[in-house]
Amino acid sequence: MVEKGIHDTPMSAIAKAAGTGMGTIYNYFPNKNVLINEIYTSIKKQEQSLFVNFDSSKPFRTQFEDYFTITVTFFIDNPEYFQFMEQLQASPIITQESKEEGRKSIAPVYELLMIGKQQRIIKDIAIEEILMFIGGAVFSYLRWYFSQTEKQNTSLKNQMALVWDGIKE
Repeated sequence: MVEKGIHDTPMSAIAKAAGTGMGTIYNYFPNKNVLINEIYTSIKKQEQSLFVNFDSSKPFRTQFEDYFTITVTFFIDNPEYFQFMEQLQASPIITQESKEEGRKSIAPVYELLMIGKQQRIIKDIAIEEILMFIGGAVFSYLRWYFSQTEKQNTSLKNQMALVWDGIKE
């Protein structure tokens, strides 16, 4: 699905890539939309597991930088996840139930941003808007990162500083 696109990949190609038969695929996933939602929630659960040991005793900005770095690094380490998720950004294929499951992956940063708003560290803007801004920055950075032939060590730090400057009070 990453190589050909979600819409251009038939279930037969998915079964072949998985080394299984069509009957087996349909035994677990009645259609491609169900399979896509399962992959989406699986990626989100893996992303969520990255924040299990999130250290809330650190200064606010350090916590934010940790979140940003962990998220970007997760997708750099799993480029196929990024490519898959990028195709689904505004897709109607993802069900409300899957979106709700996916929101759990950002619960730590949501809570962090709420605290930041309460302490007047970050702008008094709706958390959903701030998350949209941060998510857009993460996806834009990753698109740029994966298109580069020569990786630059300072680019992530620069992007993090730009995002921080965009949300801080």
